[in-house]
Formats: sequence, structure tokens, C-alpha cells
Amino acid sequence: MNRFTFTSAHTIDEALHENIPGNGTRFIAGGTNLIDLMRADVERPDHLIDIRHLDLQTITDTEDGGLRLGALVKNADTAYDEKVQSRYPLLAKAILAGASPQLRNMATNGGNLLQRTRCYYFYDTATPCNKRVPGQGCSAVGGYNRMHAILGASDHCIATHPSDMCVALAALEARVVVMGKESKRVIPFSEFHRLPGDQPHIDSALLPGELITHIELPANGFSSHYQYIKLRDRRSYAFALVSVAVALTLEDNAVKDVRIALGGVAHKPWRNTEAENILKGKAAEELNFRNAADIILQEAKGYTYNTFKIELARRAIVRALAEARDLQAPEPLNCYTYNRHHQL
Repeated sequence: MNRFTFTSAHTIDEALHENIPGNGTRFIAGGTNLIDLMRADVERPDHLIDIRHLDLQTITDTEDGGLRLGALVKNADTAYDEKVQSRYPLLAKAILAGASPQLRNMATNGGNLLQRTRCYYFYDTATPCNKRVPGQGCSAVGGYNRMHAILGASDHCIATHPSDMCVALAALEARVVVMGKESKRVIPFSEFHRLPGDQPHIDSALLPGELITHIELPANGFSSHYQYIKLRDRRSYAFALVSVAVALTLEDNAVKDVRIALGGVAHKPWRNTEAENILKGKAAEELNFRNAADIILQEAKGYTYNTFKIELARRAIVRALAEARDLQAPEPLNCYTYNRHHQL
């Protein structure tokens, strides 16, 4: 780990003033990803700004009936918040599928959005990686790529985004509020994360020096028919091979509205609005679910060791839609009920 300086900010203005783009400065809150990257010598910031004391630690209602999540609210506090559980249970379930209780107690909402890929080659500084050092090449393309992308990848990078929370936020069509020295921006969640293209080292639409302040959820939380499925190698503390977030509105067993987001398959949470639109107005039946899954995966491309993820994703989509359709009066989520009902 390299030497660095450390200061604490107590206001947003103070944090933004301290962060000078291009001089190796990074914000730090929970540090659950950044510290790991520093220990692995992947990230080498010269200066850290502690933002844990900023007034971004509340969950409040918005004027349009939605919910505003402070960027510094812990993941665990978000998942167990009464408003989140009753109005956005899909989000609560996705958060509880991620990491471990210890990490969820430290990790923040804003940090969750900015966590970096868990590609083995990204963490191994002895191997070429375009995400770590642009122009080096992608070791995963011809290497061991079982965990890697099947959608939206490029010759420059086939890494996947690791977050569970972000898959649910994509399905809910959240918005990300960011502050810079000069202005405030509100970014639709679909535009916040990037596909790799020829610049895989750029993960998000966040500009140098900007700070995430809030995540805004729309009024419709799809609290009656939803599901989050995470398929992984271990029951806990493992990243998704494939995950699926589904939100449904039904009317006389027909699909009135639907959102389908996938994790573990691309450089960002993956949605295909064409497939969603085709489902609308159709009967909530397995044949239509399979047709939607086929559309979502029609351009999927497997590599040497991850081709199985295409069929795995197809089955997971159909299962998640069916379980969301059949959901009956879900009980509040906590560690006990989540572990008792969650099946791989």
C-alpha cells in the first residue's frame, strides 16, 4: 500500500473543495472496496477525504411519493428500513443477497454504486488488464473467464459489475443525484454505469471531483409482485454468476407493467426494454416468459468457460418472473427469513 494523506470533511462543500481532480484524491466512506483495492496495489490514491460525517445519512420521502436514500446510509440500514421494506421490498431483498452482514454494516449506498469489478485479472497486478491500465490488453478474454460477461462486452474488457443492490435499482428505475463544485446533476440509473467499449477503465458517468449525495426511488416500488434471484457458487459471501431482479404489475393475470434487470452478466446491470414491452399486455404465463428471456439473451456471447451462463440466465429469468407472479403477502425481511427462504 502506498503512502497517502488523510483529511476529514464535515460538509459537502468542504469535501468538494478538498477533492482536486487529477491529483490522486479519493473520497472514502465505508471503504469496503477501496481499502481492498489499495492493499492489492490496484488503487494508489495520494490523498483520502473521509466523508463519513456528511449529512447524507437519512432516508426521506420525496414530494412525488418516492424515497430519497442518503449516499452514506449503510446498506444494512437501507435494507431494514421500514419504508424500504414495505414500499421497495425488491431493493431490500437484493441488498441482503450481497456480501456478508459485517460488510453490509459498513458499506454505504453511494459506495455500492461505485464498487469495481471482481475480475481476477483486475486484482492481479502481474497480468495485463485494460481496466487497470488502459492499453495493456484483457487477460480474461483468453484466460479463465467463468465469472465474466455474456452481454455488452468488448474485445477490450469482459468484466462484470459486482453489485446486487444496483440490479434492483436498475429495475426500479432509480436516479442518482451527484454534486460537483459548480452544479448538481440527476442521472437516470440506466445511464450511470457504462459498458466497456474501448474505455473499460471508466466505470460510470460520474465526472472527476463529483460526489454522490442521494439515490432517488420513484413512487412505484412494485411491492406486490417482485423477485430477486441470485445464483452463485456459495450460499453467502459470493458474487453472482447470474442474478435477476423482476418487478411486475398484473391485471387479470395479464402483465400491465414489468421490469427485468440482470446482474453478473455485463459491465453494468442489464435491461432490455424491448423484451419488457413485448411482455406487456400478454398473459403472465411461462411461454411468454421464455420468449422474453430469449429476446434478452439473443445477443449473448459466451467465452471459453462461461457459455453455461446463457442457459443459466434464461432459466433464472423465467423462474424469477413466475415467482414474482405467484408472490403472496411476503413477510418482512430480516436475516432469519431471508436465509430460510432464499434458495440457490
